[in-house]
Amino acid sequence: MEEFDNGLEKKWDYDMKTPIHSEVPVEKLKKFLKSEDVLIFYGGEPLIMLDKIKKIIDNVDCRFMIQTNGMLLDKIPKNYLMKLEKMLVSIDGTKEKDSSTKGPTHYDKIISNLKEIRSKGYKGEIVARMVITEGDVYEQVMHLVELINKGFFDSVHWQIDAGFYKNDFDLEKFSKFVKEYNDSIDELLDFWIREIEKSVAIPSHSAPGTRTPNEVSEKNRRVWKFYPFLGILARLMGWDNNKKLPCGAGHSNFSINTKGDLSACPIMNSVKNLYCGDIEKGITREREISGCNTCKYLKVCGGRCLYWREAKLWPKEGDDLICETIKHLIDGIREKVVPKVKQFLESGKVKKEDFDFEKYFGPEIIP
Repeated sequence: MEEFDNGLEKKWDYDMKTPIHSEVPVEKLKKFLKSEDVLIFYGGEPLIMLDKIKKIIDNVDCRFMIQTNGMLLDKIPKNYLMKLEKMLVSIDGTKEKDSSTKGPTHYDKIISNLKEIRSKGYKGEIVARMVITEGDVYEQVMHLVELINKGFFDSVHWQIDAGFYKNDFDLEKFSKFVKEYNDSIDELLDFWIREIEKSVAIPSHSAPGTRTPNEVSEKNRRVWKFYPFLGILARLMGWDNNKKLPCGAGHSNFSINTKGDLSACPIMNSVKNLYCGDIEKGITREREISGCNTCKYLKVCGGRCLYWREAKLWPKEGDDLICETIKHLIDGIREKVVPKVKQFLESGKVKKEDFDFEKYFGPEIIP
C-alpha cells in the first residue's frame, strides 16, 4: 500500500514489541481502573474478542461502553449486553451510502442486530457513528433521524474523512467537498432549530425537579442529539469551560494498548515518544495541541484532532480547508443557534438538560 510511505516512522518511534492481541492481565486492569472510570472496548473490531470482553466485565469494577461496526452485536449474551451503558455503531448514512463504504451486507446486518438487541431490552444510548466522504451530510443525517424515530439509534455523530492519510489530498476535489459540506451544515442547523421550535413549552406551574401529569413528554422535546452541535454549543454557552480537545484525547481520554501502555488516542497508540504512561505507573503526562495558539476558534475547537496535528500529513492548503469547515460550523452555531437556544430556555420550550450529552466516550465532537 502506497500509504505506508507516509514518513511517520521518521518522526515517531513505533513500539514494535506491541503484540497483535491484548496481553494486558485483567488483574492489572482491575487495579488501574476506578469504579467511576469508563472502559471503552475498541479495535479493530472489539467483538471479535468477545470472550476477553466478557472476562473483563466479570472481573473489573467500572463503567463499560463500546465502539463497534455492529456486525456481531447479536452475539453478545444479554447479561453482558446490559453492562454496556452506551455504544457507537458505525453506519455511513443511507443503505446506498453505507454499502459503498462498508460493503453490501453491513447495513442490513446492523439494522437486524440493532432490532434484536432492542428486543432484548437494551435501552442504552446507541450513537450512529458516520464517516462523511462526500458533502451531503444533511441527506445522510436525515436518514439517521428516520432510524432514530424507528428506535434503532438515539443520537448521531459524523466525522469528515480528511487529514488522516498522506496520499488522499486532492485540492480541487476537497475544495468542492468543503463548499457542499458547509452548505449542508447550514441546512442541518436550520433543521435543528426548526425542530426545537416545535417543542411544547414546559408548564410554568411545574416545580423544579418534578414531573406532573401535564408536563411535556420527552417525545415533544425536539432537541436531536447531534454530537457535533451539542459539544460546540456547550462551549459557546459556557456550559463546558474546558478549552482542551473536545474528544478528551490526552487529558481525559487515554488508550490502553495491547501491552498496557497509555497513549492519548487510539490511532496514536504504540508510539514510544507519544506514550502518556502505563497501567502500572498510571498517567505520567498529558498531551495538548500545539500550533493553534493564535486562532480565535481554539477555545471551542481545541485544535480538532491530536493525530491530525501531530502527523501533519496534508499540505497547509488542505489543512486550511479542514479548518474552514470547523470555523463555518462554529460560526453557524454561534450565530444561528445560540440566540435561539437562549430564547427557548427563557420561554421554557427546553431545559438545559435537553442539551446534555456523554463527554469523552468516542465522538470527536469537532468533525
